[in-house]
Formats: sequence, structure tokens, C-alpha cells
Amino acid sequence: MIIPEDKHMEKKAILVIDADPRWEEFRLRLQKSLAVELIQVANENRGRDLFLQQKHLFLLVALSETLPAPAITGLIAEFKQEEPYLPVFIVSPRPTVEGAVAAMRRGAQDYLPSPMSWEKLKELLSPHLRNGREPWRGGSGAKSEEESKIRPIITQDPVMLQLLRMADTVAPTQATVLLQGESGTGKEIMARYIHSKSDRAQGPFIAVNCASLPEGLLESELFGHEKGAFTGAVMRKLGKFELAQNGTLLLDEISEMHLHLQAKLLRVLQENEIDRVGGRHPVPINVRVIATTNQKLQDAIQNSRFREDLFYRLNVIAFNLPALRARRSDIALLAEYFLRRYAKLFNKGAVKFSSQALAALENASWPGNVRELENAVARGVLLAQGHQIQPRDILADAQVETPAATTAAPIKLDKPVTLREMEQSLIFQALDETAGNRTHAAKLLGISVRTLRNKLHEYRAEPFPRSSHSSQVA
Repeated sequence: MIIPEDKHMEKKAILVIDADPRWEEFRLRLQKSLAVELIQVANENRGRDLFLQQKHLFLLVALSETLPAPAITGLIAEFKQEEPYLPVFIVSPRPTVEGAVAAMRRGAQDYLPSPMSWEKLKELLSPHLRNGREPWRGGSGAKSEEESKIRPIITQDPVMLQLLRMADTVAPTQATVLLQGESGTGKEIMARYIHSKSDRAQGPFIAVNCASLPEGLLESELFGHEKGAFTGAVMRKLGKFELAQNGTLLLDEISEMHLHLQAKLLRVLQENEIDRVGGRHPVPINVRVIATTNQKLQDAIQNSRFREDLFYRLNVIAFNLPALRARRSDIALLAEYFLRRYAKLFNKGAVKFSSQALAALENASWPGNVRELENAVARGVLLAQGHQIQPRDILADAQVETPAATTAAPIKLDKPVTLREMEQSLIFQALDETAGNRTHAAKLLGISVRTLRNKLHEYRAEPFPRSSHSSQVA
């Protein structure tokens, strides 16, 4: 067993209470690739003492199912009492359904086979590490590597520059922020920018879409629940507020939140504490809240769909992000940024816009704003024949028009295709470019994974010749 000498050191560790010698295989790999120590002890008493002495070190704890049952239950209770957010796993050399049920009842985070694979161990650690290597400091929430990447805000528009100066001023404070603007204007990107400039930057950034879940599920998702709070609640679950401890919680589409939850949210903002579903005692939190909406909340208040008192509590600092059509000087800048990004992703380094394509982009109405522009550029990179993107490569949407669209003759493709064939071509190309990864392909196409999955089911039912696909995509 190797124990770090300085108990105040920054380096993090996992605690394994298990006599299985195969854990030793992970020690060097953890040190080299993740800068994490593995500390293993064989019995529960030594494990308890070690944890109480150096609890600040541990990212997670793994307990062997072979330990006495009372010892497992007692250890989990003690660990949770000292560190409520610490993940505790039970590992079993012979996992069973009964063992899984017992593990959940004892409050374990999960029940896993032992020895686990290296990939599984990395997966368990990744939410608690920054960029896969640096341990989080000052926060307990989960954050993926992808989420930790801050997309730059590219602008030369005076209004946007003023908003960025305002964000720089507001970011270090504790003030609640309300971001308003049309869909696709970059509200979440602005929220991440504010988080990155705050004193919470090393803490978690957790985003919740208030429109994606029904009221009952959203309440549990936000505030967590206790074991037995409702049918199926077999263990305590921490909500997003607790996972965002010492960080930032983004409440996306706040206007879609049910009135009952609005009242509960108002109390959270006022008292800085949450009540888990089925809980007996409030839980103190330290979370900065940023809310976004693409609706006019004043109209929702008039229609009794949004609480006026919550609006004033959220509206401490308000940002109104302009639509892309109101910041046309940014279109070429953004288009070039997206061009470089997707040219690199698709290995088309030499591709560029023709003057006609750039003019078409700059004169489009862009009802979908920056998100629509990004998708149009991605399509253009995918469909470009040769090294130049032409207007026909980005004319997949009626909203993207050339300056003389009302008088110019329609652009003709070399071979007539239907919209369905074009759609299939784009989807297959995106899957090719992402090595079949549906999540990445869906993000590239600007659609949900569910929509992509449904489209693929349709194509299997009514396939079209892949030769047609190949002839339309460079």
C-alpha cells in the first residue's frame, strides 16, 4: 500500500478496501495517465481509519462485497456522513441480482464486477477529473471533458462587445444572471463564458434543460430524492443543485418550468438550500444560478405561466443577446471559424468559401441564428466538390438565399436529387466522418441522437442505393 506523505497535497486518490491483489495492476497506469494514486487496504478497520485521516484525497471508494455485510453498511454510512458527495461503489467477484439490490439499498453508487476493466475505471473517474487529468478543486459536480471546453465568443459587433464587457464585470460576483435571446444566439456559450471568468471556474458547470423533462422527473433531477421517496427510488439520488456545489447551474429554457417548481426554485434562490424529494431536512448549497429563455417572460407573467417574484429574483443581471441578423458584421467571422473547425474535422484542410457562397451567407435571414449558420457551414464543407464551397453546397435550407435570390435562375446540381436523398447523404457522410459514432454525428448535424436513430430506422425500412449517396458527397 502506498500512501501520499503530505496529507495536504493536491494529488487525488481512490480508496480500495479489498484484498484482491489484481488492483495492483492499475496503480502505475493511474499514476501515469490520470495522476491519481491507488490506495488499497484489505480490511474495513484500516480503511475507515485511513479515510478519516485523509478523506480530502479521495475521488471515489470501492468496497469489496466479500467484506462482512454490517461492515459494508456501516462504512457507506460513515463515508457519506463525512463526504456526502463521495461516490462509493461495491465490487463483487461473483455479481448477482440479489447483490445489486442489496448494494443499492445500502446506498452504494453502483454495483460492479471485480476485477473491473481499465476502461471502466477511467469512466468512473472521468467526471471527477478535469480534462481527464487534473482533479477538480472546490467542487463536487460531474463535468465531462467535452463540457470543459469553452467555445470562444467570436464577434466584432459593438452590442456583443458591450455584453462581453458586462459579463467580465458580473462574472466574479454571486449575482443571478438571466440570458434572453432567440434560439441559437449562443446563450449557453455566454453562460459558460461567465462561469469561466468567475471565481467558480474550477468548479462544475451543470446544465439542465427545463423543457426536456416532465414536472415530476424535473423536480427529482434538480433537487434529488431520498431512498423510498416514491416507487422505484431504491437509493438516494443527488440532484443537479448538489452536483453543482461551488459551481454554476444553468437552467435552460426556464420559461418552461412548471409553476410548482418555480415556487420551489424561488425558495432555493432566497435561502440557499434545497429540499430533496422525500427529505426531512434542508441541504445547504453554494451554487450560482444562470437562467436562459427564448421567450418574453413578461408575456408569460401576464398569462400566469411564470411567477413575477421569480422573474425579479432571476433578473438581477439581464443579458439580451442579439439575433445574428442584427450583427451581420459577425457572419463572415463566424463562418470562417466554423469552416476551419469542420475542415479539420472532415480532413478537408484546403477548402474555402467562394465569393458567391460568402455573399449568400452574409445576406441570409438566419432565423436559427448562429446554430443554423454553423450547420450550414458544416453542410458546405461536407458537400463541397473540390476546394471551394459554392452556394449550392449551403442551399439546403430555404432561409439561406443569395443576394439576388428573387431574380437569379435556380442553381442546378449535376444530378437531380430529392430532399430525402440529400438528407440521407448528409447523415451517412456524418457517420462516416465520425467513424459511426451516433452521438458525434448527431451533434455535427445539429439534431438529437433520437432523431438520428429514427432516421436510420426509416432508411433501413426504405433504403436507397448507396451509389446515389456516394455521387453527391465529396
